[in-house]
This record gives sequence, C-alpha cells and structure tokens, in this order.
Amino acid sequence: MSSSEKEILDAALQMFSRYGVRRTSMGDLAKTAGISRQTLYNAFRNKDDILRALIRAFTDDAIRGIEAEIGTVKNLGDALDIVFDKMVLAGFDLVLDTPNAQDLVDGFNASGQEEMTRAAERFRDVIERILIPHEAALKEAGLTPVALSDFIQRSAKAASNTARDREHLARQLETLKRLCLATVDA
Repeated sequence: MSSSEKEILDAALQMFSRYGVRRTSMGDLAKTAGISRQTLYNAFRNKDDILRALIRAFTDDAIRGIEAEIGTVKNLGDALDIVFDKMVLAGFDLVLDTPNAQDLVDGFNASGQEEMTRAAERFRDVIERILIPHEAALKEAGLTPVALSDFIQRSAKAASNTARDREHLARQLETLKRLCLATVDA
C-alpha cells in the first residue's frame, strides 16, 4: 500500500467514524487526507472501494499482529487468546469507539460483504494453522483442523455480533477457547 493510499484510509476511517459513510463525501475524504480529488479518484473509484480497502487493511494488520505474537506462546490457549484479541476484540473495540458505528457497519455490510468473506477465510486459515499440531487429538474427537477452525471463526464472529458489551464478548470467547481446549485435552 502506498503512503498516499494509507493517508486516504486513515482519513476515511476518521471521517466515516465521525460522520458516517453516507454523510462523508469523496471531497471530504480528499480534503482530510490533504490530497486532490483527482489523486483520491486515481487511488479509489468510490467509497465502496475505500470500505473494501479498509477491511483488507484491518485484516492485514490483525494477521500481521497474530503472526508476530503467535511464535512467542507455547500453548493453544494462549494462541487462541492472541487470535481473539486481534481478530474479534480489536474490531469490536473499533466499532464501540465509533460514534456512527451502525452507519459504518451498514456500509461494510452493503459494499464489503465479499471482502468480509475473504477476511473471515483468512482468519480461518490462521486458526487452522494453530490447530494443525493438535490434529491427532482432533481426529480422536471426530474433528479436523479445518472443521474446528471454521467453527471457531464463525462462533467468534457471531459472539461479536451479539455481545451486549465487551465484557460479555470476552466471556463468550473464553468459553469458546475452553471448549477447544477440552476437545484437544490441552
């Protein structure tokens, strides 16, 4: 990602968070990013492209964070804590700290569904890699790393979408982690 694109995404997150996606114009984004409208349009055709790029950037950052920390832990529980922190809690916090969160989420849902699906698959792949060392125990339980990683990713997303607050979400993720650990006897 170029520095200009990064500036645009930073400006977009700031503006979308403050005013909402619908009330933010491309002109507003260009002005906040300190670039011309033409430069903005050269980088992104419209707000939908920007929303998709924001999803990709969040996913890239989260996966980089997971991969940077995952090598420092020795057990599955700690690895899942890192994944949940970067994958679920960080996104939940971002939405929680956003005054126009519903407009931002609606924008993501409308224009970024395909990108959200790709992000979910990337997170599922990360979880699968974490589960591979436990493949034998999973097989004894009638599971595979692919199946369990899919379940974990989808369950964590559902927990995030239905949590009453951050504490409730953290408890749900802890329960999910304990179920996984019980499955592999870790």
